[in-house]
Amino acid sequence: MLEGVLFFPVTPFTTTGDVDFDALHQHVTAGVDAGPGGVFVACGTGEFHALDREEYAAVVRTAVDSAAGRVPVYAGAGGALGLARQFARAAVEAGADGLLLMPPYLVESPAAGLVAYARAVGQETDLPMIVYSRANARFDEASAAEVAQLPTVTGLKDGTGDLDLVARIVPAVRDALSASGKSFQFFNGMPTAEASQLAYRALGVELYSSAAFAFAPDISLAFHRAIEEGDQARIDALQRTFFHPLVRLRRRVPGYAVSLVKAGVTLSGVKAGPVRPPLTPLTEPEVAELAAIIAEGRAVLG
Repeated sequence: MLEGVLFFPVTPFTTTGDVDFDALHQHVTAGVDAGPGGVFVACGTGEFHALDREEYAAVVRTAVDSAAGRVPVYAGAGGALGLARQFARAAVEAGADGLLLMPPYLVESPAAGLVAYARAVGQETDLPMIVYSRANARFDEASAAEVAQLPTVTGLKDGTGDLDLVARIVPAVRDALSASGKSFQFFNGMPTAEASQLAYRALGVELYSSAAFAFAPDISLAFHRAIEEGDQARIDALQRTFFHPLVRLRRRVPGYAVSLVKAGVTLSGVKAGPVRPPLTPLTEPEVAELAAIIAEGRAVLG
């Protein structure tokens, strides 16, 4: 089972648009050295939507090699069902330890269809799989309880931000699994999850994805320690100076949840390169604004 801060690396690109595997190795190695509980590669922050199958396989292999068995490496899989199956098999071949099931492509998805989608992808491998509830793939309590009982599904990540729904899903899943004793984990998957983690934690959701870890692991880990220790003064200070300003910048333009992280990684010393269309990069003034936000957060650490 996973614990601690979860690291979602970006996928660096060269100026000509190719995957920069040297930069990816540097990025993942430095991140793992900082001490996350797991690496989630080629997911939303890693621009899964923009990778072809060959790039995806090489990105996952690079992350696995860079992590060198120190922490588990999960890989994103999703999109059109046939492609999701291909990505799942490629993740196995690349040595991944698990999958994060991203939403299917484009269509509105009824709850029963989401369960069937997860079942079909899960049948491709024996890897543990975390299902992602967000966008056009929103599980309700009944479908969450059903999908949790699939043999390889070990977790549910919420990116809906619907706390009322999460409050109903958590006990529904626990009730459904109580007889089997199956281990299962819930994740806060909101962009800049730290900003909402106190609310999620009150519902029994202790794990969260940290976009900030990719470019400011010291701030991310300090916040996690403050959460674990109940240090409300440190939590409030980091929210006020770092996470809330980060959220305001992220919300300025659609897609900045990825573009902002990529800019932050470059500021940290790893040349992450551009984002791929349809995403757009931060402007130069916004990069300067991000640098100032990072500096304010580090000032709290002392």
